[in-house]
Amino acid sequence: MSLPSRITPQRITDLPHALRDRQLFTARLAGRRPAVFLDYDGTLTPIVDRPEDAVITEDMRDAVRRLAARTTVCVVSGRDRPLVTQWMGIEGLVVAGSHGFDLGDRVGDHGGAALPEGFGDLLAAVTDQLRAGIASVPGALVEPKRFSVAVHYRLAEPARHALVAEVVDAVLAGHPGQLKLTPGKMVYEIQPNIDWDKGKAVRYLRHVLGVDGPECVSLYLGDDITDEDAFSALRETGIGVVVADCGDPEQAGRVTAAEFVLESVGEVRRFLDSLA
Repeated sequence: MSLPSRITPQRITDLPHALRDRQLFTARLAGRRPAVFLDYDGTLTPIVDRPEDAVITEDMRDAVRRLAARTTVCVVSGRDRPLVTQWMGIEGLVVAGSHGFDLGDRVGDHGGAALPEGFGDLLAAVTDQLRAGIASVPGALVEPKRFSVAVHYRLAEPARHALVAEVVDAVLAGHPGQLKLTPGKMVYEIQPNIDWDKGKAVRYLRHVLGVDGPECVSLYLGDDITDEDAFSALRETGIGVVVADCGDPEQAGRVTAAEFVLESVGEVRRFLDSLA
């Protein structure tokens, strides 16, 4: 994914650290009240082999709960919203699911992500096609969601990864113009081909939650490529914090629109504790 032309991309290893460079981070806050937007997988929980194992720890839940008692906190996840809401277990927490497609009743219908008529039937057919296509790839699995379908291949043999990609490409080619692909960490996410993403969702949420005024600053913490849309959306009005292992050559060499880095889920918890 390319970054907007107004943003100067930086390598993750060149970013200041949100904890170790605390003075610099505090200067960016400039005395404003933070509103905090959080990705789930890879940010509040480590990346795991099986999607159902990504359950938040009590320590992290407590950190989010204490912060939410003091300021606006919203989780923006690629997961289904009801599942993340259940896992978080924090009453009143705003959760946006399906990469911002599902914002829930609390914030109302934003209208920007209206799904095409018949998309549910299309998604069901695509899910069946994907399952049939990867049936011969041990370790690959299909995760149906309300507004998308994900193909995970973390547990598949590396030699079979190309076959998974071929299956996904064939399904997309069979539905021209109707679907779009969002790649992630060992996962392909297939979504409706409409102009909506985490960045647009966060902009909308800032408005409806009343945290888009000059007295507030929005923070977004995320680890994946899909989070770059949110980093870019907030670059001029907020602060992006990418969660990445700087010791991993693949992550360290990544270019990002975020301004600060945290290197682990454990550091995210310490960061949230410090904000609270």
